Amino acid sequence: MPGPVKLYGIPRSRAFRCLVALEETGVEYELVPTDFTEGVRSPAFRAINPNAKIPALVDGETILFESLAINLYLMRKYGDLWPRTVEDEGRVFQWTLWTATEIEPPQMQWAYNTFVRPADQRNPAEAAAGAERLKAPLGVLETVLAGRDHLLGAAYSPADLQVSCVLYTAWFNGFDLAPFPKVKAWLDRCLNRPAVLRARNMREAA
Repeated sequence: MPGPVKLYGIPRSRAFRCLVALEETGVEYELVPTDFTEGVRSPAFRAINPNAKIPALVDGETILFESLAINLYLMRKYGDLWPRTVEDEGRVFQWTLWTATEIEPPQMQWAYNTFVRPADQRNPAEAAAGAERLKAPLGVLETVLAGRDHLLGAAYSPADLQVSCVLYTAWFNGFDLAPFPKVKAWLDRCLNRPAVLRARNMREAA
């Protein structure tokens, strides 16, 4: 019998997204504590991910890096979230790539200069610029969520998982979502699911 899926990382990192996917799928897994400073430098970890970044996943003979790609793999292979049609598969891929290109860069520009970096290294102008840039994709979500509970319709899907897990950073750390009430309500639904709460407990206790 093969062992459990192994996720290398720590909860307070992009590995959080993969913890959500693992919890949602219900697959047996082991979190191998690996930080993004010393842990990624070891020869053993570099053999898994030559990029020397977390997270990384080992599932039998399969080795993957990039958090959102790991999630697509996990949800397609395990659990029952994966779409039943090619069309909805395409929409999952669409929202995954969209969140990586449209949400994450401005969100991280805002986050680094708001709470991630030490206070003396933050640039308020950069924080404001990131916040302003983030409004456009949030507006897209606000439009798409009009008249529906989730991105693909009535039911929670991998598209919701991917986008909401990235937006957790803004949602949890006080980004002003008041102009986007549908997005705020959707994030509240997605990020308070039982599986997500289990992952959040790991991250927020760290």
